[in-house]
Amino acid sequence: MYNKFLKTAVFALVGVCLTSSCVGSFSMFNKLLNWNKDATGNKFLNELLFIVISPAYAFCGVADVFVLNTIEFWTGSNPLANNVGKTKSVMGSDGRLYAVTYLKDGYEIKDDNGEKVEFTFNKSDKTWSMVKDGNKVTLLKVKDNNTAQIYLKNGRTMDVALNNQGLYEARMAVNEGTYFAAR
Repeated sequence: MYNKFLKTAVFALVGVCLTSSCVGSFSMFNKLLNWNKDATGNKFLNELLFIVISPAYAFCGVADVFVLNTIEFWTGSNPLANNVGKTKSVMGSDGRLYAVTYLKDGYEIKDDNGEKVEFTFNKSDKTWSMVKDGNKVTLLKVKDNNTAQIYLKNGRTMDVALNNQGLYEARMAVNEGTYFAAR
């Protein structure tokens, strides 16, 4: 009797964990994966390293599924994904180096001349804004899972779909009809 109850309880617990839609960011697994990809300069040596540490991938995946992603689902943040205050150097498409600092609600970007721009997200009204020299400009508002509203230079707004076509339309509108594809 007790054995049957225990099995039922375990299956129910596993079912709740697997069907709670707490997909999450899988931050522990992805940190291990990103480290493994860049562990050495040789892709064959990285593959050999992957084979040797493959049990660590299983452990990280299980920890993400049953613990970290569930925490992320219920609290809205993943304990391992917390990068607030950390700064990362990023090479811009213009060939210049930028320092990107993670903020609680966005990013601060500083160029090599010391000029700063902040991009912040307001959860209450679902807007991304840019702050430069104390001036705040709203850039876009997330309307739902499929649509965003962008704010154009001329004061108008435009609804765009969150797909490739919407991205193209937004680039055309922001660049006033001129869009050059680059690879």
